Amino acid sequence: MDFESLKLKYQSVINLAKQKGVRLAHVHLQDGKLFIQGAAPSQEVKNEVWNQIKLIDPTYSDLTCDITIDPSLAPPPPPKRIYTVVKGDSLWKIAQNTLGNGALYPKIIEANPDRLKDEKSVIHPGDQLVIPEL
Repeated sequence: MDFESLKLKYQSVINLAKQKGVRLAHVHLQDGKLFIQGAAPSQEVKNEVWNQIKLIDPTYSDLTCDITIDPSLAPPPPPKRIYTVVKGDSLWKIAQNTLGNGALYPKIIEANPDRLKDEKSVIHPGDQLVIPEL
């Protein structure tokens, strides 16, 4: 097969790689095979690319794929939401106002292991609590 035919065959792999933040360094013909080289932001993304390759051709005999892991390519974690406790607050009330459901207060406890041990932990006005992303 020629370069264009192989590239077309594996186009969904190339598209997925780009979509998932893989930095592609090379996509060319080498030794009669399509050669894809790049760096993925995580092992999970690398595995997704390989799963796509195997869906197209389980033997991938016409492909050489060299993907390394580069954690610096991963998007930064979302900024933490911080809530400052005011007079009259309870964990239930904070969960209701910030998470949309008071029953989710255990999530706030989990997100603040240094400040909260359980539902009986006392909070004071001025305390700052991390509000988890759901």
